[in-house]
Amino acid sequence: MLSSLRIFAVNHKKMSRLHINSMYYSKIRASLKRLKPHVPLGRNYSSLPGLIGNDIKSLHSIINPPVAKIRNIGIMAHIDAGKTTTTERILYYSGYTRSLGDVDDGDTVTDFMAQERERGITIQSAAVTFDWKGYRVNLIDTPGHVDFTLEVERCLRVLDGAVAVFDASAGVEAQTLTVWRQADKHKIPRICFLNKMDKTGASFNYAVESIRQKLKAKPLLLQLPIGEAKTFKGVVDVVSKEKLLWNLNSDDGKDFERKPLLEMSDPKLLKETTEARNALIEQVADLDDEFAELVLGEFSENFDLLPAEKLQTAIHRVTLAQTAVPVLCGSALKNKGVQPLLDAITMYLPSPEERNYDFLERISRLLLPFADQHVEIPSLTAGNIALTVGLKHTATGDTLVSSKSSALAAARRAEREGEKKHRQNSEAERLLLAGVEIPEPVFFCTIEPPSVSKQPDLDHALKCLQREDPSLKVRLDPDSGQTVLCGMGELHIEIIHDRIKREYGLETYLGPLQVAYRETILNSVRATDTLDRTLGDKRHLVTVEVEAKPIEASSGAPVIEYADSVSEDIWKASQEAIENGIHSACLQGPLLGSPIQDVAITLHSLIIHPGTSSTMISACVSRCVQKALKKADKQVLEPLMNLEVTVTRDYLSPVLADLAQRRGNIQEIQTRQDNRVVIGFVPLAEIMGYSTVLRTLTSGSAAFALELSNYQAMSPQDQSTLLSRRSGLT
Repeated sequence: MLSSLRIFAVNHKKMSRLHINSMYYSKIRASLKRLKPHVPLGRNYSSLPGLIGNDIKSLHSIINPPVAKIRNIGIMAHIDAGKTTTTERILYYSGYTRSLGDVDDGDTVTDFMAQERERGITIQSAAVTFDWKGYRVNLIDTPGHVDFTLEVERCLRVLDGAVAVFDASAGVEAQTLTVWRQADKHKIPRICFLNKMDKTGASFNYAVESIRQKLKAKPLLLQLPIGEAKTFKGVVDVVSKEKLLWNLNSDDGKDFERKPLLEMSDPKLLKETTEARNALIEQVADLDDEFAELVLGEFSENFDLLPAEKLQTAIHRVTLAQTAVPVLCGSALKNKGVQPLLDAITMYLPSPEERNYDFLERISRLLLPFADQHVEIPSLTAGNIALTVGLKHTATGDTLVSSKSSALAAARRAEREGEKKHRQNSEAERLLLAGVEIPEPVFFCTIEPPSVSKQPDLDHALKCLQREDPSLKVRLDPDSGQTVLCGMGELHIEIIHDRIKREYGLETYLGPLQVAYRETILNSVRATDTLDRTLGDKRHLVTVEVEAKPIEASSGAPVIEYADSVSEDIWKASQEAIENGIHSACLQGPLLGSPIQDVAITLHSLIIHPGTSSTMISACVSRCVQKALKKADKQVLEPLMNLEVTVTRDYLSPVLADLAQRRGNIQEIQTRQDNRVVIGFVPLAEIMGYSTVLRTLTSGSAAFALELSNYQAMSPQDQSTLLSRRSGLT
């Protein structure tokens, strides 16, 4: 998307409308014309919500629907579980589009970037607004690839609920665990959609059990499938005891019928559904006291008499409390089960007023998002999601407030409320959004412009991309002066390179991809250094003694300690300069120039001549720490990746043999239907280009997922080989 656009949420409480100069209908048309997408969609769109031809129905109802009727949701899952296809069907059935988009055809609404359409994956999140049965739904389709985990993170912060999509033949996969943990961290209520029920090997029971076992969640079975794999033809609504069958002659899945289950026509299915409904009622009653009183009182003798509305209300409360997750099923690609999913979104996921945030956001120009199209709007009330333009000093993760004083007041109010609600943890409730946690990059490479004159243009492009994507790091190599790109994976770096070419018109050159190693020390050492320099008529004199020692706890930043022998008054007066020097020294280790981690630096002596500048103190401390690190026994740490390979039984042996050559450590081999799932660890340096090799070994039938686990020490032999290679000896 345009780098100047920012997605934001406006909350529901203590929030007056954001009024902007009134606009006329012609301004909307001009805005649409001005904001044409760069890539032709090739799609047939219906009128955007509220727009009929070139006219507007009720502008107020379009822009500001009742807060209780708003749902801000995200679609999240492992790659290839069917998020984007599910989103496409949702947009079609809600009337947002007139034709069904397909990932393979490259004509989906939310995957509008050229790179997304070429690769058939989601790279950037996309927001779309549509209406469903009187509800306004703001939907965000998120990526499933591990390289773009931060995209999911920054979206979850502004969402009220989420739909987790699962491949019914695979259940919970590697990236599913990651996004589920992210949703847990942000306390996002969610519902589960078991997609691909028509796929060979699909198993409703297996997928449900994997949710229970791997995600440690309590699934509420609101639907049962009618058939599986090739026999899948519909679903049973457990709550209402009805069957939903899709018309086989309907190409787009719009035609389906809802029929009550009867003893005469469906005895077996009715019995199974009744048992499932009774189990659901008991499960919800265990989790919700209000519902338990109702069940034990009026309906203890016969659960069949319990109205569906009462059960649905209780499921809504349980979902909001995040004590259980509703589970639905279907096949988005075959157009089955999506309409009931939309009903569940409006019925069970929270409105903005049911989520507890109290913060202000104020901006100048507002746009309503429709993937890569936008409509300018004059005002926005609480609970909505929109775009804003022209925020030159903001970056992903920022919270916008009306003033510094309002931010401080909100923070103080949050702390007071947090103390009232959670006396054991006053930090538990915050009105201001926490910033996103940005993972450390694991790959880096140099990037060069086509000519020296284009360097400012490249710097500008990288600056814009970094604001949009904080997981991209850019630094200058102090020795060579080259620009270095640091990213989350091969695909991440490749996409950034491609975007610079397409969006900024720069033909850049990438150096070979390198692994981001770390360094540490193995023993405790001391060093002393003195800096004595006269500048003008002023003498700067510092003498420092430090000790560097390894620590067991994994710590990226050095742990800084002060010995009792150092006067507290002296080190406190120069604390900032001392710590700046220590951090600076640990940025580049003595072996590879990689960052130092898992070390503690203790200051044992500090003598400062009067008038010595803080810059000189930092320089002396930094030099002394570097001297200590060079004296110590040193160790290279390499990134270790969690690896999960899904492969058929026929190709298991060659895959295991290949991983053994890559210094892989296999933890377990699970059975998933007819497939085998290999779970283990492998050094990142050994996995570069693995997708091509795996495709060749398995005739394209296998899939794999990677996630950074930790940094581990290299063996002496591997370390020696790496150092020789880096020094050009091999």
